[in-house]
Amino acid sequence: MDRRVLFWGAWILGAVSLGAQDHAGQYSQADIERGQRIYGANCTPCHGSGGDQVPTVSLRSGKFRHAASDEELGRVIVVGIPGTAMPPHKFDTPELTGIVAYIRSMGAARPDVAIGDAARGRMVFEGKGACLSCHRVSGKGSRFAPDLSEVGAIRLPEKLETSLIDPTGAMLPMHRLVRAVMPDGKAVTGRRLNEDTYSVQIIDREERLVSLIKAQLREYTVVKESAMPSYRDRLTPQERADVLAYLVSLTGVN
Repeated sequence: MDRRVLFWGAWILGAVSLGAQDHAGQYSQADIERGQRIYGANCTPCHGSGGDQVPTVSLRSGKFRHAASDEELGRVIVVGIPGTAMPPHKFDTPELTGIVAYIRSMGAARPDVAIGDAARGRMVFEGKGACLSCHRVSGKGSRFAPDLSEVGAIRLPEKLETSLIDPTGAMLPMHRLVRAVMPDGKAVTGRRLNEDTYSVQIIDREERLVSLIKAQLREYTVVKESAMPSYRDRLTPQERADVLAYLVSLTGVN
């Protein structure tokens, strides 16, 4: 039996939760974010981060020639489209649910985000913007802030644009810094790498790894304000558009 049929048959048996979804608003944010990561790794090379890189195909439109429902969209993803460059894919049910959720969410994304030139954006990113003083890209830069090597595959352009203008408002909770005060009164601020009930491991601005026992701390707080400055006034609109283009290009594919 054709393996594609087996894939589709296995998916259809476990797709009850997906079958209940009619539109992106019914999917959880966790599904959408999972799908965004999978889309970035598997779909971006052909469809692009905006879903419009294949001629006559626009994933943002929410309307597809071969799929009217979420179930049919899932089938296209799993089985592929014979006679075209769309190949079959092997995903488990949570992965497939995530990909469908993310594709459906793309229709709610803003299509008017100004995206400039990636090459110029890299120059601003590494120069005037001084972004490598905190972030890291393809092994270059600091580990203090999140690695951006695949950020174009996991965040939409409009989300990245918001991060440049309003970093605190756009900051994900998982990226918030923590501030700890030692028994001797010395304070250390850093990004959490691991945390459990009793301990936390962070990396500080000097890229030093610090392991802390919570019961021994005088103070332990989560910093809700981003350490990243707003580039609303630090960069011109064209420079921001160029930096955005560079960030969108960072999909980890290369």
